[in-house]
Amino acid sequence: MNINTAKIETILAERGMTRTSLAELCGISRQNVSTIIRRGTCEPKTAGKLASGLGVNVADIIEEVIR
Repeated sequence: MNINTAKIETILAERGMTRTSLAELCGISRQNVSTIIRRGTCEPKTAGKLASGLGVNVADIIEEVIR
């Protein structure tokens, strides 16, 4: 699943959150959060955890794929 990394970084900045605090809220490692943001992809289950930690819907953080 492609993740909109700019959107995640924006939400983190708006809320004054760090990647570490996001990782703690999501129940995943900080390294995994950093890898996802750098790579721009993750599994759907992980996208759900990220969205939950950020307090948004999954649709808010995924990239729309135009075919």
